[in-house]
Amino acid sequence: MSNLERDPVELLCPPDETTGPGVAVYEYREVPLGGPRAMPVRRTLPQRGRTTIGAWCFADHYGPDDVAETGGMVVPPHPHTGLQTVSWLFEGEIEHRDSTGSHELVRPGGVNLMTAGRGISHSEVSTSGTTRLHGVQLWVALPDDARSVAPFFEHADTTPFRIGDATVRVFVGELAGDGETTDAATGSITVFSPLLGAQVDLPAGGSVDLPLDPAFEHGILVDSGPAFVEAPESGSATEVPWAQLAHLERGHERVRVRADADPVRIVLLGGVPFEEELVMWWNFIGRTHDEVVEFRRRWQSDVIARNDPDGPFGIVAGYDGDPLPAPDLPTVRLKPRR
Repeated sequence: MSNLERDPVELLCPPDETTGPGVAVYEYREVPLGGPRAMPVRRTLPQRGRTTIGAWCFADHYGPDDVAETGGMVVPPHPHTGLQTVSWLFEGEIEHRDSTGSHELVRPGGVNLMTAGRGISHSEVSTSGTTRLHGVQLWVALPDDARSVAPFFEHADTTPFRIGDATVRVFVGELAGDGETTDAATGSITVFSPLLGAQVDLPAGGSVDLPLDPAFEHGILVDSGPAFVEAPESGSATEVPWAQLAHLERGHERVRVRADADPVRIVLLGGVPFEEELVMWWNFIGRTHDEVVEFRRRWQSDVIARNDPDGPFGIVAGYDGDPLPAPDLPTVRLKPRR
């Protein structure tokens, strides 16, 4: 998914400082995607208080939306560099096309992963049969030694399994095992740093003790709830409202998630803290202001002005419409947002 903000902020993302052993909760901000019939999304990463969770650097949560009212998802071809996009749905269907020639549908239970590497472009459009659209769009920052790889695309289906009262689907990485999990606890798509991404569903009144890798920090994005989250060291449960993001520092070997009167669905994210600085602007991730300026220049020249269809961003075949121009850069050098 593109970041369609008209005035995207620039972020220089240093390693995040650690806090205490408890659960920190972060609110979302609403961002409109598109024009007059914009589809609103709720963004919890990045923000001032939390720029990354492991290598996860961007999280948009949307729906459930009535497509007849919102117009659904219509994201024209747009570029990416230095990252991977992870598309995960709870309801609906999205058609993906990209400049590597990939053409794939994403549906609930399946994951689409696109590795931008040195440069890619893609489009995302909800299909005509979709009446409700509901899911998350996530980005993963590529480490320096992998951020210039050739772009590629992968799709994988997941298998649900049980832990306690919960139904779990792992779509990225591996859920830490303690004898209760199965082979379904390991995702099959390619990542370049240790990561975890999973959907966890609990019935009303249910609870689960989820095993964690203590080398990871973790995030819990609440899709339906509220969820009650308790780290062993905290001594009490923290209520995490709908659409908000809880964060646990590394060092935890498990976390308890509990539902009250309503069922709970969460997206569990994890990873080894990302130690590299990132400059994020619009749909580009780089390391310096000048890199991002060059990414934008090539997109505008090669694709928007049609000067070089064989450039790093290529062409999205089969999309009926024009690619998305990049916003204007800030009038000052990209710098940390204070």
